[in-house]
Amino acid sequence: MDYDFSFFLTVATLVTGVVWGGYLLALKATGVVFDEENEPVLVEYARSFFPVVLIVLVLRSFIAEPFRIPSASMMPTLLIGDFILVNKFTYGIRLPVLNTKIMEMNQPKRGDIVVFRYPKNPDVDYIKRVIGLPGDRVAYYDKKLHINGQPANQVSLGRYQGVGQGEDMTGNELLLEDLTGVEHSILIRNGAASAEGVYVVPKGSYFVMGDNRDNSNDSRYWGTVPEENLVGQAFFIWMSWDWQHKGVGFDRIGTVLK
Repeated sequence: MDYDFSFFLTVATLVTGVVWGGYLLALKATGVVFDEENEPVLVEYARSFFPVVLIVLVLRSFIAEPFRIPSASMMPTLLIGDFILVNKFTYGIRLPVLNTKIMEMNQPKRGDIVVFRYPKNPDVDYIKRVIGLPGDRVAYYDKKLHINGQPANQVSLGRYQGVGQGEDMTGNELLLEDLTGVEHSILIRNGAASAEGVYVVPKGSYFVMGDNRDNSNDSRYWGTVPEENLVGQAFFIWMSWDWQHKGVGFDRIGTVLK
């Protein structure tokens, strides 16, 4: 059980619902007609807040949840200060707090940008791109990916010009990578040390990496992501605000993630 915002939101929904519903049942049992003017203050607050917290709980748990990007690990796709929406039902519907799946939906596809609970500390949410599916053999050498023996083609787009808190990424090589049909941009820092090796993805797990390959704590270092740790698929930037540098990034608002 996770004692996070979902937990407190669930508790608030239950408490306000019980207080308001219990009061109405007590009135019915005694034959008293509901009178808003004589309503106890506690019940008034419960009646007012219950529908609000219930709607927020349903939307956040089963439809979409907002997240803020805190690091540069997914540059150039996602910048520090981007606010994204994550589809909560695309990989199956789960109960809030318990995280128990109650309805199967789709499985992650190669190239999906996913939010998940970090396997080393499930209280922390990470965001990365799915590189390897269950059963895949992923190799990473000389800053190039090979998936099941096939190289992921890369095309250089020149040098990257960083912005805001990502300015220190200026000069890195910007490439377009093809993950067996899914194209996306990545950053490479030539000359930088990088984790290398061959990884076999176990059943029910996913191999993930950041698009900022030399600045990402991902499956190369701590292993794969179990299916039960998935939170959802990132699909939309609804706000971008780098308060340390450029302020609101109006050009990024409304970006559909690929």
